[in-house]
Amino acid sequence: MMDKRVDLPPHQQITDLEQAAEHIRTARRILVMGCSGGGKSTLSLKIAKRFGLSYISLDRDVFWLPGWVVRDRVEQRNIIASRILEECWIMDGTNPSSLDIRLPRTDLVLWVRMPRLLCIWGAISRWAKWIGRTRPEMAPGCIEKVDWQFLRFIWTFEEKFAPRLVAGIAEHGPDVPILQLKSRHQMRELLDLLGWPD
Repeated sequence: MMDKRVDLPPHQQITDLEQAAEHIRTARRILVMGCSGGGKSTLSLKIAKRFGLSYISLDRDVFWLPGWVVRDRVEQRNIIASRILEECWIMDGTNPSSLDIRLPRTDLVLWVRMPRLLCIWGAISRWAKWIGRTRPEMAPGCIEKVDWQFLRFIWTFEEKFAPRLVAGIAEHGPDVPILQLKSRHQMRELLDLLGWPD
């Protein structure tokens, strides 16, 4: 079964990777969103390093306390509200419920929108790499895990969460340019254009 995708208005979409690379070079605040396992964190960390942007992980810095304990929602929003005031950042994380405070401060959105089978493969590969450990983009004590609930979240992301993202963008960031990355090849090509070494 194919992913059922809702799409963005044409005027917001950047379809040319060279144009997207130029946007990234000049942007001071970039939001990277998409389904788990798609490569958001890898892309965000590489862009942060290449352009000296502060890397903000919603998983590590906002959502999770040690041991997979969810932080209070009011505290989450307070942290986000504080971090978005910084001058230059790249924010790695989807979270539709905070788009109202994040998008108005965002110069560019990178939506890592890989096919769901690729996202499942990415999540399982990441788990195998970090098994028994906490990866750097997560809060301390959040040992890497994959369970059926997480895999179901990935499988239904386009159906359940993408429409919320599109609606949030329409309401809170209707003029923010957006690049959708839909393949690993596209992502590698973008990084090449940005001068990222192999």
